[in-house]
Amino acid sequence: MTELLEANLVRTALGFLAGAALGFIARRGRFCTLGAIEDAVYARDTRRLRAWALAIAVAIAGVLALTLASEFDLSRTIYVGPRLEWAGALLGGLVFGLGMALVGTCGFGMLLRLGGGDLKALLGFLVLGFSALMAMRGLTGVPRIALLDPLALDLAPRDAQTLPTLFGLTGAGATAFALAVAGAFGALALAHDGLRAAPKLIATGLGIGAMVVLGFAITGVVGFDPFEEGRVESFTFVAPLGETLLWAALSTGIAVDFPVGATLGVLAGAFLAARVHGEFFWEAPDDARELKRHVLGGFLMGTGGVTALGCTIGQGVSGVATLSVGSFLALAAIFAGARVGLWILVER
Repeated sequence: MTELLEANLVRTALGFLAGAALGFIARRGRFCTLGAIEDAVYARDTRRLRAWALAIAVAIAGVLALTLASEFDLSRTIYVGPRLEWAGALLGGLVFGLGMALVGTCGFGMLLRLGGGDLKALLGFLVLGFSALMAMRGLTGVPRIALLDPLALDLAPRDAQTLPTLFGLTGAGATAFALAVAGAFGALALAHDGLRAAPKLIATGLGIGAMVVLGFAITGVVGFDPFEEGRVESFTFVAPLGETLLWAALSTGIAVDFPVGATLGVLAGAFLAARVHGEFFWEAPDDARELKRHVLGGFLMGTGGVTALGCTIGQGVSGVATLSVGSFLALAAIFAGARVGLWILVER
């Protein structure tokens, strides 16, 4: 396919289709990280968290299969390099999680809500995307780099920060370890009677994990160009929202690629799911207080997500699928930040 079209256009088109499938699946399955945390904390219902674990299990197994069955190069992702940015993962994750609580969802959830007509999500999308650009290339990016980059750990002579590498495992040992971790996440999910009795949640978890693997396949196999210096990636929803805004403003001057296609695809898939099932309704903020929460929360998510190198999907599923230590740290920090945010909003 790359012989007929430029590689970036192939990745964009396939990213849009895969994103549309992801958006449709998540919207229909009501897949929401913050909602899952709220269910677990306040209703003692862990089914949606376990569906999340099932998505991780599928993603780990799928990335392993890609690595074994093709020339998929995991080292070209942002997750597995030997430079462990632990401070960014922890601080950025906490800030992102707090912002997620203020908004009521993550960047991925914003797209799902926007597809259903939620204008609050549109505001959050714009603020998150702009603040992500600031953290990558602008005002907040300068102190981020100056303060956090010197704290990064160089794990050399190890060539990666993945768990198998840190444990000294290679070949069959690394494969067995990845399968064991995937099996542990799958067992954690399916050991719960409530989840086993909820086929829709099971299908949602399986589908989201599969779409993350498909994202890696699009950028790392099908649309991969060895002569390009671009990274291999899958779905994530912080920097790509900013890149989508930037491309919309400067499309004649910058090339489109997978992140933009994936972002627009999720939005299209969520819109399709909402329209097909009669869930599309225009919704505006209730008052100025709610509006302020969305502005502040969007800014915190954009800034924290770039600092942590990802979000609940980008680090929580795509990153964890690579068995990156940094991704596990970021995911734990996001959950901790969300819990603090819920305490502030609900309990205090």
